[in-house]
Amino acid sequence: MLNKKLFSLTAFACVAFAGCSSLGIKTTPPQLAPAQGAALLNCDALGSFSFTSTTVTMARVVAAGTLRNAEQPVGEHCQVTGFMNRRVSPVDGQTYAIGFEMRLPHDWNGRFLYQGNGGTDGMVVTADGGSSLGSGGMLRNGLQQGFAVISSDAGHTAAQNPLFGRDPQARRDYGYHAVGSLTPMAKALIRSAYGKGPDRSYIGGTSNGGRHALVAASRYAADYDGILANAPGIYLPRASVANLSQVKRWDSVATTRVVNGLPDYESALPINERRLIANAILMHCDALDGSVDGLVQDTQACQKSFDLLRDVPTCTSSRDGTCLTSEQKAVVAAVYSPVKRANGELFYAGFPFDPGIAHPGWAEWKFRNSVRTARNPVSVGFIFSTPPSSDLAKAKEPSRTAAFALNFDLEKEAPKIFATDAIYTESGISFMSPPNATRMEELRARGGKILVVHGTSDPIFSIDDTAAWYRDLNAHHGGKADSFARFFPVPGMGHSRGGPATDQFDALSALVDWVEFGRAPERIVAASRGPGNPGGANPDVPSTWPNPRTRPLCPYPTVARYQSGDKEQAASYACVR
Repeated sequence: MLNKKLFSLTAFACVAFAGCSSLGIKTTPPQLAPAQGAALLNCDALGSFSFTSTTVTMARVVAAGTLRNAEQPVGEHCQVTGFMNRRVSPVDGQTYAIGFEMRLPHDWNGRFLYQGNGGTDGMVVTADGGSSLGSGGMLRNGLQQGFAVISSDAGHTAAQNPLFGRDPQARRDYGYHAVGSLTPMAKALIRSAYGKGPDRSYIGGTSNGGRHALVAASRYAADYDGILANAPGIYLPRASVANLSQVKRWDSVATTRVVNGLPDYESALPINERRLIANAILMHCDALDGSVDGLVQDTQACQKSFDLLRDVPTCTSSRDGTCLTSEQKAVVAAVYSPVKRANGELFYAGFPFDPGIAHPGWAEWKFRNSVRTARNPVSVGFIFSTPPSSDLAKAKEPSRTAAFALNFDLEKEAPKIFATDAIYTESGISFMSPPNATRMEELRARGGKILVVHGTSDPIFSIDDTAAWYRDLNAHHGGKADSFARFFPVPGMGHSRGGPATDQFDALSALVDWVEFGRAPERIVAASRGPGNPGGANPDVPSTWPNPRTRPLCPYPTVARYQSGDKEQAASYACVR
């Protein structure tokens, strides 16, 4: 027994430091076997499914074609709804539970998919394994591919959102515990539905759902084989605080601060001025990848080629859309720079300049979500801070949240996301962030895989932060992180989707190929499907682009560079450094 324990500890150290070949211990991850499918037994019988602290409220057959995706019918499946862990909070007196929905296809592929949802949760969305997992246009979602899929409200309802932050257990459920509770229940329900449990288990999502996926990679590594994270808020409380800290800057150059009765700072940098910046970026960076096509593939080289102060005209008189004032330039430069504390400590990463600055989603996060209700102000003040902010007691009043944002003091408020007290024993940064986010040894050791995609023009979760995470992960694994984890930047894409980008891709299938068949993704082919195409067209695709065009998404740090042939086809590009 002692020798067995010693060998296990040695093997763990070998995995951590990517060595030990002299000990005869494998240092490459094992290959997991492919999943084997089965047919659904009896949907109605799942109405009496029993599991600890679980109540099933409905089990019914959903006919083929009731749901549609990309103009195609979703096949017949079983829908099961219910809730877990119902309780009354001793802190705020509210009744909480973890609501869920599962959709179980008649012809099952042997795989389980946990669908992480975005934002502050609070709704049980359709468990179809679709757009919430990645791009804006999966032509075949997870349910159509044969996955058994679960979605949840993460432990609170829409009516309780965001004031659930008063309850410490609701905070934990939202951060990580809902996934931990639902996973074993879902696998048991699958066993009842098909006579066998899932051979392979996946978790994926975008934004907060991407954070959920990376949290699972760390906290629940034994439960999942594949992790798919799009635009993950790896350190979401830090990103939210950083965004709030910029509101004063936007206010200093805004000409209008309220639109239709709601806080709105878009006048600080309206669309015509953002297009001015985007065009200047394209002028200096578009050709760096060998193809002038409205896409900046080499984002890092662009940061050296483009200079905001030099390359964008400075106004000598009034603002007319052809220039920026000196004050505007100073604000934009500061917003794109890393956020630092007064002592010089890096608090959150900066953002790379990218032509995606002109797309509407960029403005939504910078000018509206930063000052309105349940996005930045309330999530920081009520969910992530200890104790919750008394200033946001009427958290759904826009005037209160706008005032909180405008008066936000980084030095005063930032420490609260790291704080604990007798009631809130876990800090916001602790219950929201993946513990040991740059390690993931357990997942790697058992053959699990991580696939991360992130838009270069994401305005809320910086791709530079994700790149720093991946570099640290790679360093920890001796430069061999790509044996189990790969990170794919998406040029031009905004937060999760949209922007002037090839933002339509199927990362889920790429992950399955890697986990079960050992086909590591050297590239993921992505398309730009504008209006008139099935699968959720991207309205931000310029009308001058071919419809569709394809490009390879390349694993970091490689870049898609034009080689030869048709410039509108992914096959004409190679992923090179």
